[in-house]
Amino acid sequence: MKRLLYLLSVICYLLPANAQQEAPHVRRGNHDYKASNYTNAEVDYRRAIEANDKSFEGHYNLGNALFRQDKYPEAAEQYAKAAELVQKGATKVSDVAKSDRNRLSQAYHNMGNALYTQQQYGEAVKAYENALRLNPKDNDTRYNLIKSMQMLQQQQQNQNQDQNQQQQQQQEQQQNQDQNNNQDQQQQQQEQQPENQMDKETAEQILQALEQDEQDTQDKMQRVQGQKRRVEKEW
Repeated sequence: MKRLLYLLSVICYLLPANAQQEAPHVRRGNHDYKASNYTNAEVDYRRAIEANDKSFEGHYNLGNALFRQDKYPEAAEQYAKAAELVQKGATKVSDVAKSDRNRLSQAYHNMGNALYTQQQYGEAVKAYENALRLNPKDNDTRYNLIKSMQMLQQQQQNQNQDQNQQQQQQQEQQQNQDQNNNQDQQQQQQEQQPENQMDKETAEQILQALEQDEQDTQDKMQRVQGQKRRVEKEW
């Protein structure tokens, strides 16, 4: 339990960076941030960015103020902008100048915090790994990385279980549907079968009646002809 609380305290442990050339907006934002006036600090840092969009301090501190207000997607976006400003044209974090590695490590660490809080564990792992490449001695980042990897593994297992359950449910539904269809077909055949038999029986009865009528007619004709012959002989 202490380990979990320690992780949460690390995730929430954010401090505003010191601006190299502090503009009035950044100074006011830092003052409001330290006083826990995060909404006012957000406004101040946004004004600082309007004055200088390439200010690492403006973007990084704005990310902190947004994080404190539970605006995690926006915070992660600001950390990413701050990291981009420091990393500049370097294709690898290891190529960044030593003087910039500490600031870039903090940006990636806090980015990982914002992503972790959104349960985006895969992206959080990448952010923490970048932070550790820049500062291998940061035990807080190392712990958060391990925790993120564990959560990512658990998340993937849960997703696999959900997929398996969904597939099983679909198979069961398909089987039930097939059974229902077979039962319906059998019932239809059973309902149609007596009707077909009645039609056949009726047809046979009609045919027999016709044959009997024809036989009766022939018998009558034969009797009539016989009577005529006897009458002619008497004459």
